[in-house]
Amino acid sequence: MTGVRPLAATELAILASLHAACFADAWSEAALAELLASPGVFAFLAEAGEGFVLARAIEGEAEILSIGVVPARRRKGIGHRLLSAAAIEARRRGAGRLFLEVASDNDAALALYRQAGFAKVGRRPGYYHRPTGAAAAEVLAVDLAKEETSDSLGDSLGGGIRGREMQ
Repeated sequence: MTGVRPLAATELAILASLHAACFADAWSEAALAELLASPGVFAFLAEAGEGFVLARAIEGEAEILSIGVVPARRRKGIGHRLLSAAAIEARRRGAGRLFLEVASDNDAALALYRQAGFAKVGRRPGYYHRPTGAAAAEVLAVDLAKEETSDSLGDSLGGGIRGREMQ
């Protein structure tokens, strides 16, 4: 089973490489460094360089800024573990809700988020630009305080946490 751990300050190049492996419009190492220096931003890595999650928690709300799993390791529960780690940390930082945006044509991600208890709260037409046209962004949210959220994201949003590592 792949563990999830906080991103170390010395791992920006790893994060940039993972982002490039997951997305055609990858963020640069400099952009990621600037983002991580922003208030409330945190990140987790899946062990063995399999994925990452970037999130921000501020003023009682949190958002997933970017989450990705390398293509060869998708559909193995890594995304769920990364999402759970971000939710746990967001709640620890005082967030009551966790938001994210996902392309309306990303069926695998939509399934992951629905399984984790996220529900649609908005839509942004034409948000994602594709070579074949634009895709809408579905805005999803989950209430971090609800018991059913705890069940879907792991035992009381803390299941599997051992020290600073999530299994």
